Amino acid sequence: MIYKYKGDAIERLLQSYKKDKEPYITDISIKFPKQDNGFKELITLKELFFPNYWNCGFITKSENKEQLETKIDELGQTLFYGILPYLSDEKDIGAIVDKVLNILPDIREILKKDLEAAYKGDPAAKDYTEIIRSYPGFSAILVQRFAHILYKLKVTSYARELTERIHSMTGVDIHPGASVGEYFFIDHGTGVVIGETTEIGNHVRIYQGVTLGALHFEKDEGGTLKKGYKRHPTIGNNVVIGVGAKILGGVSIGDHVSIGANSWIEEDIPDYTTVFISEHPKLIKKQKEV
Repeated sequence: MIYKYKGDAIERLLQSYKKDKEPYITDISIKFPKQDNGFKELITLKELFFPNYWNCGFITKSENKEQLETKIDELGQTLFYGILPYLSDEKDIGAIVDKVLNILPDIREILKKDLEAAYKGDPAAKDYTEIIRSYPGFSAILVQRFAHILYKLKVTSYARELTERIHSMTGVDIHPGASVGEYFFIDHGTGVVIGETTEIGNHVRIYQGVTLGALHFEKDEGGTLKKGYKRHPTIGNNVVIGVGAKILGGVSIGDHVSIGANSWIEEDIPDYTTVFISEHPKLIKKQKEV
């Protein structure tokens, strides 16, 4: 089957591109080194969400609308064959692809907020270009936000494939089922794990080595692990989670909370609270014999 998109995402993307001003790149003639990692969905998504940063600036112009349509159809075709092994009815698959592509402009607007959060939250970030092209946390949330739509449409296995591929590339493991709010930023990213039923509010910043995971697993009468119940944390708004922190189980972390490095949390934390390890291990120095 040849997929052809007929929705309004193309016009909405063009309108979204027009709104980009400084500090976004608006010069479509700028060329960057090509990054071809063989992850076709990721490559096309990056080109559609931030075309000026991936040598596709020409699709932002209304006079090149047909080329944008081609790019959308290219993604649609990839999605169609990605879903096909899990859902045999081509009509149903086409409807799912339509729904996913319809949401592309909305995802782009949320990613722009994530980009702003990364720039404001990292003193090492010199410009938006650096974040878009090189930050692993930004690439991970880009794919997860897209995969989350597939997950909600019950295409769970394919959604998981996408997040696991970006996990292998970035070291950031965000389950497609996790619900992530706006202005989300993962700094450094290596070793971050965010479980399926995690809920994250707005303006949350996470550092490397953080786990938002399960603590215990419920079993049914036959001894099989239960599926789909709430087993991961809920994180409020304006929360910072420090390096190596572990927040486990279905606990609630309130608004305006700061979690210190290497904290281990298995209980609810109220609003406007700072949590940290009160006694750090003692450093022992032993002189070598010469």
